[in-house]
Amino acid sequence: MKNYQTEELDAPIPVPTSVNVAMADIATTMRESLLAMAVSAGLAVMGSLMEESVTALCGPKGKHDPGRSAVRHGAEDGSVTLGGRRVRVRRPRVRATDGSGELPVPAYDLFSSTEPLGQMAMAKMLAKLSTRRYRAGLEPVGTAVEAAARSTSKSAVSRRFVEATETALAVVEGSTENATLVTDLLVGLRDRGLEVTRPVLVVVDGSKALSAALRAVFDHPVMARCQLHKIRNVVSKLPGSNVASMTGRLYAFLQPPLLASCYRNPLPVSNQEGARRPRQVGT
Repeated sequence: MKNYQTEELDAPIPVPTSVNVAMADIATTMRESLLAMAVSAGLAVMGSLMEESVTALCGPKGKHDPGRSAVRHGAEDGSVTLGGRRVRVRRPRVRATDGSGELPVPAYDLFSSTEPLGQMAMAKMLAKLSTRRYRAGLEPVGTAVEAAARSTSKSAVSRRFVEATETALAVVEGSTENATLVTDLLVGLRDRGLEVTRPVLVVVDGSKALSAALRAVFDHPVMARCQLHKIRNVVSKLPGSNVASMTGRLYAFLQPPLLASCYRNPLPVSNQEGARRPRQVGT
């Protein structure tokens, strides 16, 4: 990543007085939907805004300006955020005349921000839409745009909520994991500055005390059950001879293609297993 892309952008974004949109460019989307046509026109306007940013830095194209501080440096593949997805565009490049390196294009930096992706994903999860069905919950923006879009897969959406490192924030000693103990721990974190008013994804092991404490302290917790703990809890109730085979079957069963139909097609177990341990098989 280039250095300027990691810095805060303070430069104003120049806006042209008018923008011409060729009807031929949006004609193919007119028959799909009004939204698709609006998106096509919006992308054309965005291109004009990026060109205006380049002009503000380098001067009018084709006119020599000995006092300019930057020059055009072609274009390369880039992407912008559009309706919860990433869409490929051509990104204009600008370099400083003093040889110090590449300069940011304010309009592109504005539209390429990935922050709206995280906000969109969180809003969908709060509305009970799973990461597997994230793409289905997006508004249609035209077949051409959707065909080239990315960052809508289950793994891409999930990565927006995964921290790169694991850090212990607090430790509390107690004989049992009860709601009072856990609530005190979370309240202590809140008092130390932990943000609890914004939506947060929490993966828990199924403890009722932990879930109750999280709902009491956080304003908008999105609760998810850790599947690894679930598997461990189930196989711990089985005899040793069945642990290895059942663990493998459970891991396979929880993969996306099978998980989607888990309630329609329960994990098959033998009649002997069901007769010996009906409660565990039901789980």
